[in-house]
Amino acid sequence: MTKAAVSGVRPVYPATHRSRITNGKDLLPGVDGRTFWVRRMRDVMALHVSDLGGVEACSEAEKSIIRRAAAITVEMERLERLFALAEDTGPGLDALSLYSRLANTLRRLLDMTDLQRRTRDATPTIDDYMRTVAHEAVA
Repeated sequence: MTKAAVSGVRPVYPATHRSRITNGKDLLPGVDGRTFWVRRMRDVMALHVSDLGGVEACSEAEKSIIRRAAAITVEMERLERLFALAEDTGPGLDALSLYSRLANTLRRLLDMTDLQRRTRDATPTIDDYMRTVAHEAVA
């Protein structure tokens, strides 16, 4: 074991020695980031991170869980679209079984992030408060 592993200190490598995913350049290696699937996954991840108080408030483990939850969410949305377009034939038992398993996995992943919004300071500044009071006085 290295000294860093024993002491619990993570080594910090320059950006040129890290992957594009770690540096935030790619969501998935070798995948065009402009596809609907990738854009939706990025959106879902951003929403979950926001619910947890922002990037600074999330641990790496939470970010990893959020990433997997976002992938499952996008796949479930894809299945929901198939269900909606199925007309009279129905989605089929295989698709419903997959959907059910994905829903259960998603719930367990989200349970790990506490499924709750973390509070952020929403106290208005003095300037904001004074503008509100002035606006109410005019109205």
